[in-house]
Amino acid sequence: MVDKQGQGVVRGPGRPREERVTRAALDAVVALVAEQGMSAVTMDAVAERAGVSKPAIYRRWSGKQELIIAAAEAWIGELSVPDRGDFRAELHELLTARLESYRQPGVDRLLAGVIGASAEAGADRGAYGAYSARVMGETRRILERGIARGDVRADTDVRAVATMVAAPMVFRLVGELEPPDRHLVDAVVELVGRAVGA
Repeated sequence: MVDKQGQGVVRGPGRPREERVTRAALDAVVALVAEQGMSAVTMDAVAERAGVSKPAIYRRWSGKQELIIAAAEAWIGELSVPDRGDFRAELHELLTARLESYRQPGVDRLLAGVIGASAEAGADRGAYGAYSARVMGETRRILERGIARGDVRADTDVRAVATMVAAPMVFRLVGELEPPDRHLVDAVVELVGRAVGA
């Protein structure tokens, strides 16, 4: 960073280090899940794997549930697809981006863990529901944009269709234990397009 006189500006401590600690912790969660499964994720194990202090973890997340959701969101979070003038093209772009994230090492176990943890006794289901809503938010926006543009039927149940779009890739990965592929992306876009295309 340079000031107006062309001299270097010295950054204060904090921000870059804070981001490094957060990233290291989230990377540690995914690595632990990939290697040993969700049961390996404890605040102690994450702190040790990330090379940070346990208080640093607790300053960011109040417990394991928040940490797991944050890790999932770091790998499978919100996306933004620009208006391409055609909802099928936009849906294909969205699912292709999802495909790339789902094929990363450990993401299958992470997703399975997030789904399983949401059903555990004492889990804050609202937190998991809010995460799912954020992940599916762009699908809903694509459909709503298509309705406004006229290439998606006006009577489309946007929430139901967004669920139908998300489910095949997640089930292929977690239920069928196979990585999703481009053929599945193409099939989902084609089937959804036939179902809701105007």
